[in-house]
Amino acid sequence: MSARYDGVADYYATGWTDDLDDPVTAALFDVLGGVDGQRVLDVACGHGRISRGLARRGASVVGVDLSPAMLGKACELEDREPLGIRYLHADAADPDLLRGETYDAAVCSMGLSDIDDLDGTVANVHRLLRPGGTFAFCILHPCFPGVEGVSGAWPSDSTYYDERYWQADGALSTLRQQVGANHRTLSTYLNTLHHHGLTLTRTAEPRPVIDPSSPKAPAARYPFFLVISCRAN
Repeated sequence: MSARYDGVADYYATGWTDDLDDPVTAALFDVLGGVDGQRVLDVACGHGRISRGLARRGASVVGVDLSPAMLGKACELEDREPLGIRYLHADAADPDLLRGETYDAAVCSMGLSDIDDLDGTVANVHRLLRPGGTFAFCILHPCFPGVEGVSGAWPSDSTYYDERYWQADGALSTLRQQVGANHRTLSTYLNTLHHHGLTLTRTAEPRPVIDPSSPKAPAARYPFFLVISCRAN
């Protein structure tokens, strides 16, 4: 299998370090809670940044991703600094994913909008979590309207209510120009969680850190990110 993110693996490996103090990642770990001694699944783990953060917090981690190039970066770092992370090249929506295994928690950092089959992925998360287990994720806020040069959450030639895959056209949204994203309404995310037996427990809308002199500064006026945690019923 190949994936849209194969072409940006080098960018992620150099541009997104293991410093997890940015507001979005900090909020993700906050709503997830303690993971010491837990089995944790990292959905759409990419180059393993979140997986390594979980392992350093005492978790036993399995990372799953569709992109062999991104997983290659993750495995290189695991070979260099072994943390006991197991990486798996697989589709997160595959109904046979990790069949027979159970996890205490699952996370997905900025990946759900990149996954085409949201329903299948959330169904798998619920199937793999123990009763009472936690699923925490962060995404670009579905209600972010965009500003000049920065694409919003939905296509510029469409409306918030039109759900589909699209590629950004904002001059400053260079990554999403390459890999695109699936826009879904907030209600679609919440209803999908509910449908698959995941009860909302916490939310956060962390403010982005943007230099006031940056062309992206006006974007800080709007909800930019959404962080959610749920409990498996």
